[in-house]
Amino acid sequence: MEFGPHLLLAVLEGLVTASILSLTAMGLSLVFGVMRVVNVAHGEAFMLGAVLAWWVTGLVAGHPAVGFVLAALTAPLIVGALAAASDRLVLKRLNYDPDRTIVATIGLLYIAQQTTLMTFGPDARPVEPPFNQRIALPWLERTEEGWTWFYPWGLSITSYKLFVIAAAAAILVAIWLVITRTRAGLLMRATQQDSETAQAFGIPVGTVYSVVFGIGAALAALGAVLVVPIQQAHYLMGGEPLLLSFIVVIIGGLGSLPGTVIAALLIGLSDGIISVFFSPTLAKIIATLLVAMVLVFRPQGLLGKAQT
Repeated sequence: MEFGPHLLLAVLEGLVTASILSLTAMGLSLVFGVMRVVNVAHGEAFMLGAVLAWWVTGLVAGHPAVGFVLAALTAPLIVGALAAASDRLVLKRLNYDPDRTIVATIGLLYIAQQTTLMTFGPDARPVEPPFNQRIALPWLERTEEGWTWFYPWGLSITSYKLFVIAAAAAILVAIWLVITRTRAGLLMRATQQDSETAQAFGIPVGTVYSVVFGIGAALAALGAVLVVPIQQAHYLMGGEPLLLSFIVVIIGGLGSLPGTVIAALLIGLSDGIISVFFSPTLAKIIATLLVAMVLVFRPQGLLGKAQT
């Protein structure tokens, strides 16, 4: 195995994983940071986004790009609206008590999962990507004539996977701008700092909570829409994204959005590189060990704030 070209392939595949994971984990981190709620049903928002993307694209005839764009616009909105309604109808009535909200979100998990099973069935559903050209991966090698480019046989990536990386990066930048540069972001940051003081100053904390819970679910659904042309939609597909999102949030720091992105890159790149050169199982084992080491040596995470 030629190390250099395969390393390039592993890094690109790892960036695809990191891109989807950063969007999914960002939603979980945002919900915990603002609401202090551990949303165990977050993975089912991912699953619903994927299944709705398959359903919407199946309704649209013509070029696959038309259905994909429609799915990218509608699936996150539907999932976000369902999550906001769940916050109003369930979590708010529990007064966001930590123990009871965990039990409640477990219940929401099973409701979403079984409703999807009864509605769409148990089969995995493929979604055709809007474009999917194969792009050969070049590598620079030194020969007797000097440095020359060559294309190792069989090493390539698709244009759609490169699009996923670029789209996730653009979405993350947009989220950062909304949180740091808009009035809505100011309200979220004020609620995160001190919800009681924010309410005393007239900020509608209940509305902020519902919006944040909906945005967190919509981000997971958007990540699912991006990944479903690569990974088929299935009613049980929410478990792994939920587990990896918790790993990322713990490593990055609970509620730390920059830490979430850094941790997603670490997990995604390590998963891609270790999976190519060793095995995917070893990648998951190492990710779990990283969580254990962070909890032992830096419980607040990479960029989280220590509790005083």
